[in-house]
Amino acid sequence: MKKSKKGIILFIVILIIALSGYFIMAYLNGKTEEISDGNIQEYTPQEEISEEQYRETIVNLYYLNRETGELMAEAKAIDAKILINNPYKALVELLMKNTENERLQTVIPEGVTVYDASIEGGCVTLNLSKEILNYNDDETLKNNIINSISKTLCELTEVKSIRFLVDGEENSKLSEIYTVI
Repeated sequence: MKKSKKGIILFIVILIIALSGYFIMAYLNGKTEEISDGNIQEYTPQEEISEEQYRETIVNLYYLNRETGELMAEAKAIDAKILINNPYKALVELLMKNTENERLQTVIPEGVTVYDASIEGGCVTLNLSKEILNYNDDETLKNNIINSISKTLCELTEVKSIRFLVDGEENSKLSEIYTVI
């Protein structure tokens, strides 16, 4: 009697395992790509990926957090094509635009124009319009402007320091070479 009970229990366990395996395989077969004539059919996405989406890259732009008063990075997806000619100028111009995040704001004064940006020996020289000096001698704002630009540009590995020119000339208010913080 004991042997027949063990045999029946073993038979039921094997039957349950076999049925479970069958249902799992049936479920997985429904999820895989269809095979016809031994060849896997190509998957066609619902939306084709555009050339612009292939070129998309993420950059970190540093804005002032209105609540804490500290600089905060915002990751932004951009077309890498705009970084080809002059990435330093392009990043500063992106930084000058307001962000969609309501908690963040640009610290660069309105009306600033980036005339040129170049790099030599790891030091980026930014030639900006005189509006960059519109921080009303507020040292905190001045430091936020410098740090916002420095942190943004130093996301690029080749950038080690920043030098500012105002209308093509050195200015006593921004005369230092600012290194990465």
